Amino acid sequence: MTTVRELALLRLVAQRIAGPGFDSAVETVRWLTAAQAQDYPGALASIALRSGLQGRSSMIAALNAGEVVRSWPMRGTLHFVAADDLPWMLSLTGARTLSSAGARHRALGIDESTVGHAREIALDVLDGTSLERGDLMKAWERAGIEIANQRGPHLLWTLALTGVVCLGPARDGKQHVVRVDQWIDSPRELDSDAALGEWALRYFRSHGPATLDDFVWWTKLTVRQARAGLALASEHLERLSVAGVDYFLDRATPDLLAAHRRVARGVFLLPGFDEFILGYRDRSAAVDPEFEDRLHPGGNGMFQPTVVDGGRVAGTWKRNGRGGAARVLATPFTEFSARTDKAIPRVFAALA
Repeated sequence: MTTVRELALLRLVAQRIAGPGFDSAVETVRWLTAAQAQDYPGALASIALRSGLQGRSSMIAALNAGEVVRSWPMRGTLHFVAADDLPWMLSLTGARTLSSAGARHRALGIDESTVGHAREIALDVLDGTSLERGDLMKAWERAGIEIANQRGPHLLWTLALTGVVCLGPARDGKQHVVRVDQWIDSPRELDSDAALGEWALRYFRSHGPATLDDFVWWTKLTVRQARAGLALASEHLERLSVAGVDYFLDRATPDLLAAHRRVARGVFLLPGFDEFILGYRDRSAAVDPEFEDRLHPGGNGMFQPTVVDGGRVAGTWKRNGRGGAARVLATPFTEFSARTDKAIPRVFAALA
């Protein structure tokens, strides 16, 4: 019988944190469908963990080649997505996400005329090139568009949600803004039903076992849309019932865990905002509810890097120092076992 603790081990292999990874960052991002990328360095590390020995360089290459982009496809927050997936994702979520900021935009004096002017300037200055965010803001300022008091970031966010711009190539540790119509060569075209079915199938395959409620929270689709997507995908998924709750997952995941259970029960150091935590509304399978607030102290939305042991989050960690002198400082929720204490520096060295 599947237990709540078993759910977390299944998720570790489904997400490819444990077991066989992928050969490239592009494959990893496409498998996850979307990966939280609010913290750019941490997001690179999350993808690299799942992408083989050249994971980080593979990710930078994918960004520079236009195979992966960073934008706001769901929850109003930044995610890495395969470039050709971005348009159909925004077709489902963009307008609804944008409408949620209506009151804020009215308070900032951002109206259709302002957005139209910002769009016109962005299309002009980004024609055939890319710019750092700050340089795009300066172009708006020169054109008489006020960017103070968060107006600039909100305008960028609005243009991203409407499919005008996204974050593309990475240079000197920063991503540049590009025009979607010039940067994404071959966007996939899916009608609404096909897009919902695809999103549901890929979420439950890569993140399952997960619930319908998890999927709704993760995507911010409506419950009706999420149910429709799951109905279309369900014939390709397995269903588990744990404590009276239905979970959906890829049919191959249980066998994957059986083959890699020893690895899955090991110690992992995950960056903050990793999908193992951020991929679910209900995180109790991996995190004791008593300690969940320690992952985002102060409730400020900033998630701490986590120590995962035996499928459970056992504490948090941080890097102390730089380069070859860097060391790991790990803080347990209660007390690390001797085995975990010994494993943490070794895992950190491999991560570095």
